[in-house]
Amino acid sequence: MDVIRTLNKDELDESITLSCFAFQYEVTAEEREERKRRMDPDRIWGYFVDGKMAAKMHIHDMRAYVQGKQIRMGGVASVATWPEYRRKGMVAALLERGLQAMKEDGQTLSCLHPFAVSFYRKYGWELYADYKTYELTSAQLPREVHSEGRIVRADRDWQLLDRVYGRYAQQYNGTLVRDEAWWHHTVFKQKGGQAAVYFDDAGDPRGYVLYKVKNRVMDIGEMAFLDETARRGLWRFIANHDSMCDKIKLRAPADDDLPFLLPDPRIVQETVAYFSARIVDFKGFAEQYPFEAAGREETLYVRLADRTAPWNDGLFRVTVDAAGRATVREASEGEADGAESAACDIGTMAAMLLGYKRPRVMHRLGRLVGQETEAERWERLVPRRSSYLPDYF
Repeated sequence: MDVIRTLNKDELDESITLSCFAFQYEVTAEEREERKRRMDPDRIWGYFVDGKMAAKMHIHDMRAYVQGKQIRMGGVASVATWPEYRRKGMVAALLERGLQAMKEDGQTLSCLHPFAVSFYRKYGWELYADYKTYELTSAQLPREVHSEGRIVRADRDWQLLDRVYGRYAQQYNGTLVRDEAWWHHTVFKQKGGQAAVYFDDAGDPRGYVLYKVKNRVMDIGEMAFLDETARRGLWRFIANHDSMCDKIKLRAPADDDLPFLLPDPRIVQETVAYFSARIVDFKGFAEQYPFEAAGREETLYVRLADRTAPWNDGLFRVTVDAAGRATVREASEGEADGAESAACDIGTMAAMLLGYKRPRVMHRLGRLVGQETEAERWERLVPRRSSYLPDYF
């Protein structure tokens, strides 16, 4: 008999074993026990065949910044199946059941790192965040960068770093709201090394960098800054490592302008498609979403297609008041007669509202269907804010 349910505590070992096999890594006995201490069996869904775990999926309870507002998000991770059970629709069934659970739990948004973008697109997850990778030689570092302020080493002072990160992350859509556990078990563990914080003349922390130097390569795991003065101060600090490194590697938001600011902008750079997102509950998400305050009420009709979450599939009436607050309800087929409407799938809607692609672009690409005037209304109502995710889960 096939059953989909959350795990019991005594099944956590089996879940770890499946992850180790599927993602090809090993853990020590001590690491296994540490993982079990941090795992919540109620957040792990398993597909069981005759009592044996055949596949499983984790749904982390997270919060993400969207237009400067914190929204609850289901972080889907560690989706894995034993080979003998693959290609039998088990992952699809887990995703469908997981979406129901997220909706019931009030997680109106979901994000994941896709092993294949095309696979998760079938179930409504669309790309929402890219990042750039840079590689500079020490000769390409900015020289004689003038900046006031000072640099202080922060070791693993997560509260100090989070004072900067929280304000930095709110400038983007889709960034995570971090807590102490996330800083220690994820950020420091994945990016480790040294932490240096830039303080301005008033003593306010305005930027930081997490980095390692090994084999004459400086690997910057994370850089965040709140203004250009802080950026210059951090780059002055990085340039002071020129005697001990020949190469600098870092990751940055897709809209980052670093090359333009360099004396020699011909550095090695690449844009990488990274994370995908989907709206779990369109009504719940849109009613939290801060639309542009247009100063007058606007009513839009949109026909959404969502094969995996049927509560999102249909015609919706979205009323945005003068302050940008939305009210959403299902509309009858005859209600929109004579009114302009747009149509798209749930993934397209997520990519638009998270700032990955503008409504005007989606209309040009044929992903937002309808009259150009209707696409322009969405263009006006969706605030301009780009997406980014410096984390991994």
